[in-house]
Amino acid sequence: MSLSPLPDLMLAPFVDVALAEDLGRAGDITSIAVIPAEMQGSAVLAARRPGILAGISLARLSFQRLDPSVRFDSLIQDGAALTAGAVIARVSGAARSLLASERTALNFLSHLSGIATETHKLVEAVKPHKTRICCTRKTTPGLRALEKYAVRAGGGHNHRFGLDDAVLIKDNHIAIAGSLRAAVTAACDSVGHLVGVEVEVDTLAQLDDVLKLLQHHPIDAVLLDNMDLETLAEAVRRIGGRLRAEASGGVTLATVAAIAATGVDLISAGWITHSAPILDIGMDVG
Repeated sequence: MSLSPLPDLMLAPFVDVALAEDLGRAGDITSIAVIPAEMQGSAVLAARRPGILAGISLARLSFQRLDPSVRFDSLIQDGAALTAGAVIARVSGAARSLLASERTALNFLSHLSGIATETHKLVEAVKPHKTRICCTRKTTPGLRALEKYAVRAGGGHNHRFGLDDAVLIKDNHIAIAGSLRAAVTAACDSVGHLVGVEVEVDTLAQLDDVLKLLQHHPIDAVLLDNMDLETLAEAVRRIGGRLRAEASGGVTLATVAAIAATGVDLISAGWITHSAPILDIGMDVG
């Protein structure tokens, strides 16, 4: 899967907010006090541990939005594998600018590369199967577009970006609507012909109800929630390719291959965006 970088037009607002948050009301008072304004410097951004890179454009903008004269040379692109010690980029320019931008650049790189790295581990684990790894809407408020990009950098795929992307009928929708049939009928009658419809089920009996509705309702996918492996395999058998089958719940690096082996088309995991550990990346002056 090829990775299309996000344009600077989309990224600049994220960087501007982060820089403004860090600079506060008086700027980098430490560097202003310690470093002469005319002093120049250079540094490298380097990986401390192996992983997958994501966020290089955000790192570049972190320096250049504060000081357009800073030179930023990318040596590795998003989606590429990093070895421990790998030099990701070289930066040079006013020393004050380099230090004032350092933390913002590293925060973006470390967070997004951590997501890409954990996603890549899951993708590699399911390679013998047809299954795709997907993220969810369990993202950091305000950073969803970036975190979902990082999932793509790791070889994963995106689920819904928001509530307006597609219909996903969950247990609470069914409870309020009164029945699964009522919820599905109302949704299919309401949305446009290009909007996908997915239904979450917890049991095989619910799945059977969804399959019965297929004759008259354009359902695209079914979310098999928190099912054990035996139940997942039976669900896939009953679906018989008529719907895309998505598994969710209990997904870890230790369990994902067995889940994929049941034959599901998709496996979604919220933790790859909300709980992935950072990838340690640092800036070394010299």
